[in-house]
Amino acid sequence: MNTSAAAKLLGVSPSTIQRWVKQLGLRTERNELGHYLFSEEDINLLKQVQDQLNQGIILQDVTVNGKKTRKGTVQGETAEPAMEKIYLKISELEQRLNGKADDVVSYQLLQHRSEIEELQKENARLLKRIEVLEARTAVKSRSLPADTLLVFDQEKPRKKLKKKNIFTMLFGF
Repeated sequence: MNTSAAAKLLGVSPSTIQRWVKQLGLRTERNELGHYLFSEEDINLLKQVQDQLNQGIILQDVTVNGKKTRKGTVQGETAEPAMEKIYLKISELEQRLNGKADDVVSYQLLQHRSEIEELQKENARLLKRIEVLEARTAVKSRSLPADTLLVFDQEKPRKKLKKKNIFTMLFGF
């Protein structure tokens, strides 16, 4: 019986059957395509699993055919000397890289600081130049007599335009 037929018989999805087989380490036959083939004995084991899960037992604690409960084990790091050397070399390279990055940032900050100082000096020089030019123009404008002013600088009283009546505009001679 294939996975789909077993799933239909038990009333679960085929992926649930596959998950049970993998997590519980059940030994089932496979066809040439790698698909599971279930015998009557395998179906009975899957029914036991389903009954235990329906009773509220979690999948990791399910027992099958007198097997001990499945316990997960975490393997500790095995420190091989070659790997330790690689880890040390990587950490040393990271420290050197961080040092280089810090040096580059420090250099850039110093460069920016000197550029800012140069710009501040240039700004101060330009402000002094503006003050000198403003002082010169103020002195020149005071020393000019009123008759030498341009026509545009003098204000003239404007004539008030007289409004014409619409009839006089139309029939005016």
